[in-house]
Amino acid sequence: MASWRDPEIAGVRALMAARRPDPGAPPPSLSERRSAMDALGEAGALPTGCWHEPLTLGGVRCERVTPDGALAERRLLYLHGGAYTAGSPRSHRPLAARLAEAARTRAIVADYRLAPEHRFPAAVDDAEAVYRALLDEGVAPASLVVAGDSAGGGLTMALALRLKAQNLPQPAGFFVISPWVDLAQSGPSYRTKADTDPMISKAGLDASARDYLGGLEASDPLASPILGDFEGVAPVLIQTGSEEALLSDSITLADVLAHARVDVRLEVWPEMIHVFHAWGAALQAARRAIRVAGVWMDERFA
Repeated sequence: MASWRDPEIAGVRALMAARRPDPGAPPPSLSERRSAMDALGEAGALPTGCWHEPLTLGGVRCERVTPDGALAERRLLYLHGGAYTAGSPRSHRPLAARLAEAARTRAIVADYRLAPEHRFPAAVDDAEAVYRALLDEGVAPASLVVAGDSAGGGLTMALALRLKAQNLPQPAGFFVISPWVDLAQSGPSYRTKADTDPMISKAGLDASARDYLGGLEASDPLASPILGDFEGVAPVLIQTGSEEALLSDSITLADVLAHARVDVRLEVWPEMIHVFHAWGAALQAARRAIRVAGVWMDERFA
């Protein structure tokens, strides 16, 4: 059993363990998981002076999150996580707001279509539609960063490939948190971190990948971006935790980007778990990571 030098992450782990269903209890349904994610997000605190409102861009429902101090010309297109089967602007509102505050920008959180009702590449199509709509509104690519966590991180990198294929202008940068970029779950960390990841399992992601792909192949680069050609895409920041099953995805992604001569920065935060940024109220490390990402995005905007 691992011991943790950071007492805050130990506390987060204890809280997660207390919330875990009893052994033998039936797993929650997809509807229950979606509702629980949204409820958790809606219960989270937002920065003082932050407000949010619904809007539609490119035919896709979205939410605009505006923190105090946001610069009018900047936009952060945020693609939420949830294994392509759950999550929404509601579930990720606090995280998107904190990131937007750190980068002094408005966030547009896309409510892209979810599996299994809408299989791949519906999510990619929706992300592209919102990106195109932002450009059509007059947002300059140099004033736009695309970010996402987990499946949303994979979707962010898929969008980078789609923009390249469509000869659309690249944004100022891409920021991904704990990205899921290999839908075959082939990395060694699914084995080496199986006992220290309290959230993600290979079996769980195998099931979500089947729901998302709907019988299509995981080898499509828009599903598994680590198989794509990223030459010429915008700079990328990757932040991940050392104790997550998806660690290999981040490391492999950084390697692929580096070989494609992309300006890439990989940060592995010691002892941290999957999308630890979402625990900003409890983790100083989460708040530091968000500040670091804010500085990186601010530099890209500049």
